Amino acid sequence: MKNCLEGSNAVALMVNMCRPAVVSAYPITPQTHIVEDLSKFKSDGSATFEFVRADSEFAAASIVLGSSASGVRSYTATSSQGLLLMTEVVFTIAGMRLPVVMTVANRAVSGPINIWNDQQDAMTVRDSGWIMLFAETNQEAADLHISAFKIAELTRIPVMVNMDGFVLTHTYEPVEMPSAEMVKKYLPEYKPAAGQFLDTSDPKSLGTFATPEDYIDIRKDLFDDLASSKTVIKKEFISFKKYFGRGGGLVEYYGDKNAKTVFVSMGSVIGTIKDTVDELNEQGEKAAVVKVKCFRPFPVDEIVKVLNKAKNIAVIDKSVSLGQQGILALELKAAMQGASKVNITSVVAGLGGRDITRKDLHKVYIQVQKIGKKVLFLN
Repeated sequence: MKNCLEGSNAVALMVNMCRPAVVSAYPITPQTHIVEDLSKFKSDGSATFEFVRADSEFAAASIVLGSSASGVRSYTATSSQGLLLMTEVVFTIAGMRLPVVMTVANRAVSGPINIWNDQQDAMTVRDSGWIMLFAETNQEAADLHISAFKIAELTRIPVMVNMDGFVLTHTYEPVEMPSAEMVKKYLPEYKPAAGQFLDTSDPKSLGTFATPEDYIDIRKDLFDDLASSKTVIKKEFISFKKYFGRGGGLVEYYGDKNAKTVFVSMGSVIGTIKDTVDELNEQGEKAAVVKVKCFRPFPVDEIVKVLNKAKNIAVIDKSVSLGQQGILALELKAAMQGASKVNITSVVAGLGGRDITRKDLHKVYIQVQKIGKKVLFLN
């Protein structure tokens, strides 16, 4: 059954059905509605988790680090400056191999101060060791949380679910919510193996001091496991689709199968790009868009496979590596380095919430077919 839900409310409802034992957060726009709803669920008796209102995002991340280390399912949410304040703990959670799930309501970072959407916050911590998923719609944002808890607990790697601030968090869309019984059947109780959590009856230490002789080996283990987690993610996406009847893969192709000019992007802007692709194809062009749903681990093989016929690629980035180019574009160019005949243009757009319109994208479609600037700012 579908209900018209605010994105934040849909996520909060789904998180509650995933049965975390501890939820801790500090409110920050545009994440606030998610944790407000979770707090209300706790106060009205419809949730069983322990809700800990932290005094900062750093504290919230530290609390779920501690609860996860004690062997219970743990969740937090944040945005923008809040995620950056968490950075030290975000790295530590991954380094300690704790299966925390966090929602990031993507928002621009200072300065200047801006509360609207882009993806610079998540991209800033992209190398922290977390699995990173990006939602196109409110339905996908809600669904990804079920997958996130399962993937995190199977791989012992934390998962970050990204949803565009305001564009998704504060808008209402039809969302099909499963029953709590369905979620429970798909997502079993979290039972970590002995030695993976703190136990007073069998004392262990987690995240202790590492010498130069050991540190690089520990980081290589995380590197290898994050790379190989792609197999688990693919399997769980397939399983989710079979069980709930919806979903997709790490990357999703939309448009003409023989398109020579292809857009690539992540998040809610995919919807606008799909509309643009439809218009272009109706005009006799051959256009397509590739949605990247999993950014870490980066799905190199899957992207190369779906872009094997493309001649011109426009990578629409809602973030930028200053002094370089769009961050998704950097990843894509590295993945496509063997394809010397492909013209790849980094298009930086939507920073600070600037609208990305179909008219803009029609212009991009024309511009990227010309050999010229490799970095294009839409402004």
